[in-house]
Amino acid sequence: MLQAAIILIDLLFISLLTFGLYFPRHRRRDLVVAYLIVNVGVLAVAQVLASSTVGVGLGLGLFGVLSIIRLRSSEIEQHEVAYYFAALAMGLLAGLSAEPTVLTVVLMALIVAVVYFGDNPRLFRRYRQQTVVLDAAFADESALIAHLEGLLGARVHGVHVRTLDLVNDTTLVDVRYQVGAPRSSRAEPLVARTGATAAGGTAVLQETGR
Repeated sequence: MLQAAIILIDLLFISLLTFGLYFPRHRRRDLVVAYLIVNVGVLAVAQVLASSTVGVGLGLGLFGVLSIIRLRSSEIEQHEVAYYFAALAMGLLAGLSAEPTVLTVVLMALIVAVVYFGDNPRLFRRYRQQTVVLDAAFADESALIAHLEGLLGARVHGVHVRTLDLVNDTTLVDVRYQVGAPRSSRAEPLVARTGATAAGGTAVLQETGR
């Protein structure tokens, strides 16, 4: 009865995490089954290992290897990795507990609460991260920032140039910016000085994070 109670508590928390937080916010159906299976699978194996002669450390190590293989098998966003490990952690907490304790329930609730606040769409909602392909080669970082601020209409807080192609006249850059913030005072003069190539350059934007 005690093991059944901890299993029901785990199912309650993983359902809240998956159906109450993740899917309403991100609407990715394929990861719903992944989170559920990871949680229940870790719970089941941890329960068996905890009551057998096999070392629990060996079982956790195997799951660590499996999780790395899973994360490398397809590209997922960082917030989805967080949900993934939250599901895994709750499965371990429930599986290694012989009976429901206050500490176990509090820790599982804490995981859900941290995910709720950390992945809240209202938290830093004006900050964005994108990968931008510019149809112009910017060797000068100040000119690059000025052009990006004029292009995005936002305040650029950081840039990381991945590729600077002087032959094909392109720049691939990761940019972090803030929507609705005042742009730097150097933006307009630098945009004017970049010349016709920079002013007329086009860009392809790919959002990579929030």
